[in-house]
Amino acid sequence: MNLNLNRYPLGVILLFTLFSLPAFSQDDLMKMLEEETEKDNKPDYTTATFKTTRLINGHSVENVASGVLDFRISHRFGYVNGGAYELWGLDEASMRLGFDYGLSKRWMIGIGRSTYQKQYDGFTKYKILRQSSCIRKMPITLSAIGSIIYKSLKFEDPSRENYLTSNLYYSGQLLVARKFNESLSLQLMPTIVHYNLVEEADFPNDLFSVGIGGRMKLSKRVSLNLEYYYQLPDYKFEGTTNSLSVGFDIETGGHVFQVYCTNSTGMTERTYITETTGNFFDGEIRLGFTISRVFTIKKPTD
Repeated sequence: MNLNLNRYPLGVILLFTLFSLPAFSQDDLMKMLEEETEKDNKPDYTTATFKTTRLINGHSVENVASGVLDFRISHRFGYVNGGAYELWGLDEASMRLGFDYGLSKRWMIGIGRSTYQKQYDGFTKYKILRQSSCIRKMPITLSAIGSIIYKSLKFEDPSRENYLTSNLYYSGQLLVARKFNESLSLQLMPTIVHYNLVEEADFPNDLFSVGIGGRMKLSKRVSLNLEYYYQLPDYKFEGTTNSLSVGFDIETGGHVFQVYCTNSTGMTERTYITETTGNFFDGEIRLGFTISRVFTIKKPTD
């Protein structure tokens, strides 16, 4: 039906408009209140507990985004106390190439290959709990990781019957982290490493350790990281030491550059947690760095 305004006086039109305004304002106000209530009912998840998916050697609670591939190149040099003859460790080097992929917001997988002991490794990581505030309060972020490592070195005694499974190793970790403020995040890492085959009959096949790590934000793009793994005395190999690492995360546009020093040689759980032999405070420190570059393989649907 067409409304012919010429049939009505101007005063009637103005009166109709004035009475309509409160109704429109009330509808807009109710809509705003509904949106605000809906927003308050959603948990406010904590983000950027750490800058990247690794603290230094080990994992952090951070995940690669869904559909994103993270290509990681890690280098590690020799002991700095080798002196000028070894160019303070630079004459010796090992590396790991890795690919991490985000299957969803909570689930990621990855594979890698290390030159040290010619190791292949694969892992899966799932974020069980996310630190949040507002209506759903969760004080921590909790992730679980399972990994498998294969050492592809030739058997020392090929004349005996050797099995492929003898060179397989497994590890399981829980990562419990909390971001206290914009500058400080801490993480606890109870860990088990399983050896299918050990060198001596009285050596344990299951080795337990507890890791602790943290991040201190120094600037918008730089943070200081610390990581330490304590091996339980009854579940460790003789002659090994605890892994200690200190490093910096430097964010530069599309990638995060990590530089660090550590007393660990290997870059898989079985090597840096259970087979570290260097004494950090005696100068048996290795310099290292990791470059991470991400690529969007599949754009998120939301």
